[in-house]
Amino acid sequence: MRRNMNSFLLLMTMLIHPGCRQQGGDLTIVKQGSSAYVIVTPAPATKAESKAAVVLQDYIRKISGATLPVVAESQYKDQPAVFIGNTAHANGPEKIKGEGFFVGSKGANLYIHGGSGQGVVYGVYYVLQTYMGCRKDAHEPATVPTAKNIRIAGNLADLQEPAFLYRESYYPPSADPEYLSWHGLQRFEDLWGLWGHSFFKMIPPATYFSAHPEYYSLVNGKRQALQLCLSNENVYALTVAYFKKAIADNPDAMYWSVAPQDGNGACTCDLCSKTDAAEGGPQGSLIRFVNRVAAQFPAQRFTTLAYGYTAKPPLQTKPATNVYIMLSTIAAFRQTPLSEAPSAATFRKNLEGWEAATGNLFIWDYTTQFTNYLAPFPDYSNLQPNIKYFAAHHVKGVFSQGSGETYGDMAAYNSYVQASLLWNPNIDISKVNSAFLKGYYGAAGPFIGQYLEALSNAVKSTKATLDIYGNPIFNTRDYLSPVLTDQYSTLLDKAEAAAGNDNTILQRVYNTRLSLEYAVLQQSRFYGNEKYGYLQPDGSVNPKWPLRVKKFVDQCKKSGVQELSEGGISPDAYAQEWEQLFSRKWVNSLALHAAVTLVNPYTPEYTPKKEATLTDGLFGGNDFSYNWLFTYGKDMIAIIDMGSNKTVHNIQMNFLQDARHYIFTPVQVVVETSADGTHFKPAGEKATPLAGEDYGIHIVPYAFSLPGIQARYIRVTAKCAATLPDWRAVEGKKPALCCDEVTVE
Repeated sequence: MRRNMNSFLLLMTMLIHPGCRQQGGDLTIVKQGSSAYVIVTPAPATKAESKAAVVLQDYIRKISGATLPVVAESQYKDQPAVFIGNTAHANGPEKIKGEGFFVGSKGANLYIHGGSGQGVVYGVYYVLQTYMGCRKDAHEPATVPTAKNIRIAGNLADLQEPAFLYRESYYPPSADPEYLSWHGLQRFEDLWGLWGHSFFKMIPPATYFSAHPEYYSLVNGKRQALQLCLSNENVYALTVAYFKKAIADNPDAMYWSVAPQDGNGACTCDLCSKTDAAEGGPQGSLIRFVNRVAAQFPAQRFTTLAYGYTAKPPLQTKPATNVYIMLSTIAAFRQTPLSEAPSAATFRKNLEGWEAATGNLFIWDYTTQFTNYLAPFPDYSNLQPNIKYFAAHHVKGVFSQGSGETYGDMAAYNSYVQASLLWNPNIDISKVNSAFLKGYYGAAGPFIGQYLEALSNAVKSTKATLDIYGNPIFNTRDYLSPVLTDQYSTLLDKAEAAAGNDNTILQRVYNTRLSLEYAVLQQSRFYGNEKYGYLQPDGSVNPKWPLRVKKFVDQCKKSGVQELSEGGISPDAYAQEWEQLFSRKWVNSLALHAAVTLVNPYTPEYTPKKEATLTDGLFGGNDFSYNWLFTYGKDMIAIIDMGSNKTVHNIQMNFLQDARHYIFTPVQVVVETSADGTHFKPAGEKATPLAGEDYGIHIVPYAFSLPGIQARYIRVTAKCAATLPDWRAVEGKKPALCCDEVTVE
């Protein structure tokens, strides 16, 4: 927790002071390595109060060598004391909001007591950092100074209360319980008995669908295991039964989620449709259902998701008093604050609607690039305006989803800053930044600050788009251009130099550089044998690249990178991808750099090289967003002009199968040749049945042998399936085709 200190004063001195009470009212807790103080807890003490006392005792011993006895208030003998928790001697306000706390002094005594939950524990860590110079900037051991004397200013009376009831920053530091307590953060695992997309956790299709398809959504006239049918009385009964058992098994859980699966597929049966028509959409069926469940458990709090097809508030039904709405910001780009971003207009409208409907509103926010956790994602300057915006709209809790348990771009920094803002959105952010950069990066801090500022400024000056599902390849012409990347690298060079021989600081700088290095490596796949590519002009591998990849992968492992994207590959698998690229032979295709004409348009968001994707000499990988020609919902019909008649023996191309992203192989591929570009002759045909249920990623080759035909033009027609297969069918979605390179030999 980082709060404005106002009248708070940190005095840690090596001077000798007589007695516990000094001129000016200061308290000397430890003098010359010994102390007359005791730590007093209530009798009996709560778990939080006992923990707070032990933590304070432990850190004072680490700092000064002095061990302050912990005594129950019933054994207290009127000596100087630090009173922890709700003791009879407690001095301060009777009421503290939420998990807030009060730190005060009177006479020779210091008082730390909290509101609900972990408030008193937060108060102790606040004292350790504010008065005793301890720091914990990441999921690493705390930095603890040494001093023979600990002196604290007297006449303290400071009340600190959090702005939000629920505060979570989901980055690797959140796995460290002490980090959470130090920074006033929480984890959904500790608060929720059932979290997130929960329909199928309550009523799993593997158990019920075959015998009771009516429990699941009716979509396109068929019962499908996509969502639950919320008008089905047996679904309601099973849900209530589930929670009776779950709550009995976990009575300490604070929240329970009743929320749809990720994706579409809301039920369209007559009863659900009638409700949805009255309520303005499927959110009506959801809120009515959650309210019914919540009514059975009035002492519990239930959460549900305003996300996707349930993002809007219902027209008629308001959430019950024990129902909390978690509204998602998923559709917004991140280069500007949510309060003004055009892409967040729908979110803002929904926020205002839910604000009017309920006083129990949480936000599910996103502060990373899920498709590339390591990619530089400089939304740093928008963190404060966004959280202030949430607070202004009476939001009670925020789940700020970063890279989770795996290391991602600026993970420690983002977690620290978000923790500060979730406690106090109006904090002086420049002081927060300075404190973190100095505490975490030491002498390298100023250059890291310049690096972050340069990234943020470049996003603005180049008018770049920050997309949580983007790719550094999309930004080669704006904030991650090679020219700007070189400038960022120079700043990190200076940071490394400033770190000197301090290996701890050096490793932190190296971890910071991972983001920039990842962008360079990914972009080199896009550039191929052009400048900035991993290949030399003749198609051979740049001899420096294998070592560069190895160093990157080694540092990933040191930093705690577990996966490079949400549900993505590990560093070792990434290295294997590169090994495959390095071993791939360069194909001197007769169609290399040939002109391409398309009958149907490609999708520009995922085809950065446009039509040239089919003849640039580069093959696609598992990531559909580059080195693939992406065609949505239509046939891919490409005419390739090789410039002159050539003798053609072989034509080959690859198509991608990636059901998670609705990408499927064509149902048929037809290859034709022509000498004049007008009259085409069949040269080969292959049909492919639509795949069975398979969410793996596959690259499928299509090869055609020809008897030495003379041709200048090649026409490839890849027929797209008319609809998605039943097992992946989603209302409003169509199948896409991805083709990488048409090689001609």
